[in-house]
Amino acid sequence: MERKSKNNLTHYAILFCGAAILSFGLFNIHSRSRITEGGVLGTVLLINHWLGISPGITNPILDMCCYLLGWRMLGNSFLKNAIFASLSFSACYNIWETIGYVLPDMSSTPLLAAITGAIFVGVGVGIVVKKGGACGGDDALAMVISKVTGWRIAQAYIITDITVLILSLSYIPFGKIIYSLLTVTLSSRIIDKIQYFDF
Repeated sequence: MERKSKNNLTHYAILFCGAAILSFGLFNIHSRSRITEGGVLGTVLLINHWLGISPGITNPILDMCCYLLGWRMLGNSFLKNAIFASLSFSACYNIWETIGYVLPDMSSTPLLAAITGAIFVGVGVGIVVKKGGACGGDDALAMVISKVTGWRIAQAYIITDITVLILSLSYIPFGKIIYSLLTVTLSSRIIDKIQYFDF
């Protein structure tokens, strides 16, 4: 019983670390360098631009749909892990906002921002997904696609991300999208590699 409790504590501590790494990168790099996203977040921004519907409405709806799909396909343990990881992400993001930026502003060097941001996203999401959780609808959707199709997790992420980023060319210049394509490609590869680590 004591060993099971210790294993549970370790499991949730690792999930928390993954969420903390992800939120740190998004706050310190993505939010300042204006690197847009694929997946659910990119879809939310696309809907906002063309239909004028607030992300405050569409984001929770799309996330909830992806979580419910994940719960149905991946089971109760996924839902528990996903809820914990999502709450951890929000809590950590609030902490980073309180502390303020701790990394240099990379907005004038978008290539560096794209690569550095991809590392934080890839490692953070990779850890959370490895432990069966999700920090957002993107992760839940990628996990379901991977399970249903048998594709590697990197393929599932890249398909959804690139689809949304291509659609985003309808309102975002190619020069800006190219850095987003770079960051989602790199982060999906890192996520995929982390799935083969044993921890």
